[in-house]
Amino acid sequence: MQDQLSALVAQAQTELAALKARPEFEAAKARYVGPNGALTALMKQMGTVPKEERPALGKLINETKTRVQALLDDALVGIESAELQAKLGPAVDATLPPPDLGPGTYHPLTLVREEMCRILRKVGFTVADGPEVETEYYCFDALNTPADHPARDAQDTFYLPEAAKFANISKKNPGEKYLLRTHTSSVQVRTMLKGKPPIRIVSPGRVYRRDTTDATHSANFHQLECLYVDKNVTVRDLKALLDYIFASLLGKDTKTRFRPHYFGYTEPSFEVDLSASHLPKVKKPWIEIGGCGMVDPTVFADVGYDPEVWSGYAFGMGLERLAMLLYGIDDIRYFYQNDLRFLKQFA
Repeated sequence: MQDQLSALVAQAQTELAALKARPEFEAAKARYVGPNGALTALMKQMGTVPKEERPALGKLINETKTRVQALLDDALVGIESAELQAKLGPAVDATLPPPDLGPGTYHPLTLVREEMCRILRKVGFTVADGPEVETEYYCFDALNTPADHPARDAQDTFYLPEAAKFANISKKNPGEKYLLRTHTSSVQVRTMLKGKPPIRIVSPGRVYRRDTTDATHSANFHQLECLYVDKNVTVRDLKALLDYIFASLLGKDTKTRFRPHYFGYTEPSFEVDLSASHLPKVKKPWIEIGGCGMVDPTVFADVGYDPEVWSGYAFGMGLERLAMLLYGIDDIRYFYQNDLRFLKQFA
């Protein structure tokens, strides 16, 4: 039997090394170690071997089984490697120059953001930035948002786990939670806490809300907000700036109007509408574009500004909404799909 086992191993070495396809491998495996395989048949002969020879022969059979299994494993690895290579195709020479795919393009949201910042820089605004992970104080408390306001509910805001810690974002009040900012107004608060007026900033950035994604809503989107603080700032100044911004961005025929509204951060507060019927695909005479108002004296007092001396305005709007107006896009989801057919239109 020893000679038979040696011959079996030699045969397996030759046959299994030549296998090229998985069906061939499965057939060979059955011939050697299957229920009716050659090795299985030899193992069944153990009962006919004298009792005193069984230990040595059993050891030899186990060694043969191990060697055959190793040969099967090596053969399978080779077949799997060949299958993967077939899927990948011919090898790529990494030293060759890449094909010329043409120049890259800016994302439409980047184009609108940079154009808005350029327009605002021309009238003295500077760009300010802040963290996307915020605390309740900067996102809500400092903006005069009551503790029972619906915007602070977990169904509207992404709160982070209680155990979350961020070394670069300190909590103003003990026990307050970390969250993903729901607006970039938190940047305005941080800017006011850093220095004294006059202040004139624009803060574009990504924000997060628990919205169900559809053609006009997304759980993450981009806002652009402005803050101007100085002496004797009035609603007339706010209206004049908005007229200038939208005329510069959308054309001289664009007009704006205010509708009374409520925001905890500003008083009085307004919704801003645009008359943009001259733009492609715009059918309505007026379109809501954002919110604005005069900064509430309570907010000034909280950051250490004397509301009897300083006044100011703030406004904010969604960059996606502006881009959809400017380029005639009818579905917000196009901005996040990374479809080159869509993105290359904005070269």
